Amino acid sequence: MVDTAPAQSRSRWMSALAKAPLALLEERVATLGVLPEYRFLRSPEIGLAMVRGRTEGMGQPFNLGEMTLTRCVIQLSLVVKDQNGDDSVSGFGYVAGRSQRHAELAAVCDALLRHQGWQSKVQTQVIEPLQIATDEKRAFETAEVESTRVNFFSLLRGEA
Repeated sequence: MVDTAPAQSRSRWMSALAKAPLALLEERVATLGVLPEYRFLRSPEIGLAMVRGRTEGMGQPFNLGEMTLTRCVIQLSLVVKDQNGDDSVSGFGYVAGRSQRHAELAAVCDALLRHQGWQSKVQTQVIEPLQIATDEKRAFETAEVESTRVNFFSLLRGEA
């Protein structure tokens, strides 16, 4: 069966795949063993995306600038057909920057996660470790920032 994941879950795994360091993503994908064959529907290509912002977070939107983005679309060729006779699943990969390999791996993982036979394996061996690594990195960076925070209201004013 194809595409069994709700949109909310897909949003989380797409985020984890896009934010993961390439080396860690390659390491986690390697733990899956032999992957099904796939073909490119859109080979990895580099382009630009406009980043928009809002004044004070809620005000009028404005164009902040452009960022480099790499995208890729693949189609898995699976031996097992689903109940509709479909033997292929598409996967999409969008990553910030110019890493074509990163976009390709993200697309492959997305496609595998949309297939019932691969979903739990990829979720436990790739997505969960990537999310844990991202959470640990965020906690480390937060601790770093907190260690250098200065509270100006607690300083003495020089009155003697």
